[in-house]
Amino acid sequence: MELTWLGHATWHVSVGDTDLLIDPFFDNPKTDADPDDYDPDVVLVTHGHDDHVADVGAFPDATVAGTPEVVGHLAEEHGLGEDAVTGFNLGGTVEFGDAYVTMHRADHTNGLEGGFNAPSGGSCAGYVISDTKPTQIEDADSSTFYHAGDTGLMTEMRDVIGPYLEPDAAALPVGDHFTMGPMQAAIAVDWLDVDHAFPMHYDTFPPIEIDTQEFVNEVAGTGSDAEVHVLDGDESVTLEDL
Repeated sequence: MELTWLGHATWHVSVGDTDLLIDPFFDNPKTDADPDDYDPDVVLVTHGHDDHVADVGAFPDATVAGTPEVVGHLAEEHGLGEDAVTGFNLGGTVEFGDAYVTMHRADHTNGLEGGFNAPSGGSCAGYVISDTKPTQIEDADSSTFYHAGDTGLMTEMRDVIGPYLEPDAAALPVGDHFTMGPMQAAIAVDWLDVDHAFPMHYDTFPPIEIDTQEFVNEVAGTGSDAEVHVLDGDESVTLEDL
């Protein structure tokens, strides 16, 4: 599984022959990429805020997937047909090519219609992406990546996502102000019991500018054995090689 951080909460994830793009927002200071540089099979959206869906319309050949409320709004906004969107919901797992995507709740607000305006788009989401179908039978050979979406710290990370969905790596918002900051994100790393942690959703706007060393220090302070990877924008890693 190849992971590429494109700044903010935007990630490109390759699972076998399937390419997924999460929360496309290329107008951020961490990336030099353009939407034209990518041709994903699936665009996953965690919620409807502009800094997570701004470039959805640049991928007309992709399947746009997320909660029914959000993908329904995006379909109307971008003129997408019914066969171009997949609405699913919290707890559901959908197979997209070689990838299994499980949706989980994220604690955040979810305005639609541009900016951060009402009406609400319902629940926000995070995604657990795996190359094998999630089961209660442990599979040491599977690779699993958790994109937490925009969220605060929540006990589901400790009680459900970590022990049952068993991510190997997690991308967590650390910028504070609108999401978790370094301290709470570090607790999330510990609760999830992941081997690898990636900070995201920081330095895009002045309110979320941070020193990422704070996150590194906070993770160490929990006693977690997780390795923190502070990626440069557009940097790729292969999960199995870490």
